[in-house]
Amino acid sequence: MNSSELGSLAGVTVRALRHYHQVGVLDEPPRGPNGYRQYDVHDLIRVLRIKRLAALGIPLEQMPALLDETGDQAIGLLDRLDQELAAQIDRLTTQRDLIARLREQKAAPDIPPELARFLTTFAAGGLSPAMARIDRDQTVLLAHLVGADGMPYLVGYYERISDPGLLPAITTVIAQFESLGPHTGDDELDRFVDEFVATFAPIVRELNETESDIDLTGVAGLFTEHTTDVLNSTQQHALDLIGARLNDIN
Repeated sequence: MNSSELGSLAGVTVRALRHYHQVGVLDEPPRGPNGYRQYDVHDLIRVLRIKRLAALGIPLEQMPALLDETGDQAIGLLDRLDQELAAQIDRLTTQRDLIARLREQKAAPDIPPELARFLTTFAAGGLSPAMARIDRDQTVLLAHLVGADGMPYLVGYYERISDPGLLPAITTVIAQFESLGPHTGDDELDRFVDEFVATFAPIVRELNETESDIDLTGVAGLFTEHTTDVLNSTQQHALDLIGARLNDIN
């Protein structure tokens, strides 16, 4: 039989047969007078065995030993395969649990799961789509920079600012911040800075009392680069004034 006939009988493609030849699990048969490879029933049986092993998840590269030998070697490979599958199941179970959490929180899948519920809370609290997008991007960046060790500290900060008693005041100052622009006078800017600092100063004091090894001074330029791209000059100036004021809080 030729390759098409073998493929049809075994339920594989001719391309698959060529691949079996390339990786060495199926010997290439001699060609007939017409130039086509000529397979026999033994090749068919070999291909059926290859399909059975592939269905178990065994890589083609590891099949020759199983196809040509039996015994302890086969059992050992099956033991390793079972361990790998168990590990995959654990990873998939963890992924499903994480997806379930994100779906329950109606959160975007690109947000760190520990922080997703807080961003959903902010959006529901009246944050504009533009500010929600900025908040999302900076959260993704910050979560990456603090790493796993700094995540509990970051979660504590988000828990504090999403407190129902504080959230309305925070969303109000964020809305005021979004409205800052070239039209904003000095007096208005000063009042905004005062209100912002008054709102966030208690949170900063609490965080300063919390022990943390987080040091982002070396990556501050990344946040500056981001804010420069997404904020207008008045908003950037406001952040500079706010930062100077908050840095003086002990």
